[in-house]
Amino acid sequence: MAVAAAAFWFTALSSTTTCRCSLSSQPLFATSRPPSRFFVPKSATPSQNQEHNQRKKSLNKSPPPTRVSHTEREAVTQKCPGRSKGERLFSNVDDRNTNKNGRSQSTSFKSFGVQRKGKGVQFDSKELQVETGNLQDSNFLNAVVKVYCTHTAPDYSLPWQKQRQFTSTGSAFMIGDGKLLTNAHCVEHDTQVKVKRRGDDTKYVAKVLARGVECDIALLSVESEEFWKGAEPLHFGHLPRLQDAVTVVGYPLGGDTISVTKGVVSRIEVTSYAHGSSELLGIQIDAAVNPGNSGGPAFNDDGECIGVAFQVYRSDDVENIGYVIPTTVVSHFLQDYERNGKYTGFPSLGVLLQKLENPALRACLKVPSNEGVLIRKVEPTSDAHNTLKEGDVIVSFDGVRVGCEGTVPFRSTERIAFRYLISQKFAGDTTELGIIRAGELMKVQIVLSPRVDLVPYHIEGGQPSYLIVAGLVFTPLSEPLIQEECEDSIGLKLLTKARYSLANFKGEQIVVLSQVLANEVNIGYEDISNEQILKLNGKRIRNIHHLAHLLDSCKDKYLVFEFADNFLVVLEREAALATSASILKDYGIPAERSSDLMEPYVDSIGQNDAVDQQELEFGDSAVSNSEFGFDGLLWA
Repeated sequence: MAVAAAAFWFTALSSTTTCRCSLSSQPLFATSRPPSRFFVPKSATPSQNQEHNQRKKSLNKSPPPTRVSHTEREAVTQKCPGRSKGERLFSNVDDRNTNKNGRSQSTSFKSFGVQRKGKGVQFDSKELQVETGNLQDSNFLNAVVKVYCTHTAPDYSLPWQKQRQFTSTGSAFMIGDGKLLTNAHCVEHDTQVKVKRRGDDTKYVAKVLARGVECDIALLSVESEEFWKGAEPLHFGHLPRLQDAVTVVGYPLGGDTISVTKGVVSRIEVTSYAHGSSELLGIQIDAAVNPGNSGGPAFNDDGECIGVAFQVYRSDDVENIGYVIPTTVVSHFLQDYERNGKYTGFPSLGVLLQKLENPALRACLKVPSNEGVLIRKVEPTSDAHNTLKEGDVIVSFDGVRVGCEGTVPFRSTERIAFRYLISQKFAGDTTELGIIRAGELMKVQIVLSPRVDLVPYHIEGGQPSYLIVAGLVFTPLSEPLIQEECEDSIGLKLLTKARYSLANFKGEQIVVLSQVLANEVNIGYEDISNEQILKLNGKRIRNIHHLAHLLDSCKDKYLVFEFADNFLVVLEREAALATSASILKDYGIPAERSSDLMEPYVDSIGQNDAVDQQELEFGDSAVSNSEFGFDGLLWA
């Protein structure tokens, strides 16, 4: 899996945020980003492979004690720069079959033909020969390719430039029509992508056609006809059942040839997607998923692809928990791309729901049966804001009854989170909700659309917007910026707004003064950083493009910036404009604003909109289940 992707923590009892190189998981459509123990395993870099070989030699020379810890004996631990104190380190394990603390392998692991005796690992040769014979010449293995990606990520603290490039490796597989499927985090911030087939020594240039951040899927194409000679695409299978056998194929750390690991399906439920900070259907497996497996397919016993390997769960209390993106999510991504020519995202209903397990609560709301979920908040940017109200009870979704725990029937004898039904829809689809309002049952129509984030989790286009005025650097607040700056420098007040506030209209942003480039024109303001700007000359700031528009059209003698902490910055307008060019030259900055701010400003609200910008305040708290350690609230 891609080396740029990082470890993620998830817990329902904590709201601690993460720093640079970590992306935390959160419920789908929620404003919060709680920590996660879900990891997007990183891929092997040349330096890691060299360390792996050296470590392997040292292990051959002197066998480790029988009771040393797994981390001390085999892990290459890498710490991500700027990571928060409470965050776990990511451990890249080598290709030796070991278990925590040198203990014997579990029964499930023994079924793969691996057993531990004393200091070494012994293989059941008969079983291993059978498995190898079945897979060695299988055509579906030849459809799995290795991905080489060069990444160049933006520098969010210095938004006019990029960070140093680095490379990573991952896996992908052929799906026909000259296209490949892999994980989005494998090709994040890509500047060059190459692929290599099994048994070939030639790398071919690939192009990223679409990248689905929420579902962690990317679509690639390879134009070279030579690459596709004799290729047979994979066939997708149905959603598996519990205990069905699963085989994960890819190119993980530890070698350059293809790797095959086997296990069973241990759970199917709505799962936190670490990379996209979303919740979609996921398949939990106990087959090993290691760095470099990202983007590789998972097969059933019939050789059909049942999903894409993409993340693992790391904890001292659990072992052998990997996750696969099921074909239902993959199919949604591909259909979305075919419909629109691009990825538009998964839709949102835009409501905060509370479970109705308590009989007194149901009686108070005049709900006659043990069903339904209570609407506690409706997002202002959703279509539901015009139809639904706080206090309504949703009892059905397109005719499917919703239980009091926020679940719906799934297959024959299972139930699954209500969010699953929403994720099966596409942006622009209309759904019928059955609601109880003041004891009366009624039907309403809602148009589903992707959620509008006040603080985006990923930056579209890859490069953040910025505006520099007399050395004052303004940029929109985003999760990558928070991760890069870390929580201490962002401040608790601004961090709270980022986590819990809702967008009041499309295009709304929290604009911050990132830093001040010292110059005599801004004397006394040099130490200001990461402060939210509220107003310019008395006018409320809607987004950074609006700020640029107000500056360009200002004719006043002074520029008066009002910040959230009651701080005031006043500059003489003509002096500020006159010194801007020299400041850019002194700091080696190519332009005073990003290219997107060169376009004319379009008012996204309008003069007669109901939102009064002079009175609009941020901080409209919208909590989810992860903030309070209470699972009675959920986003849909």
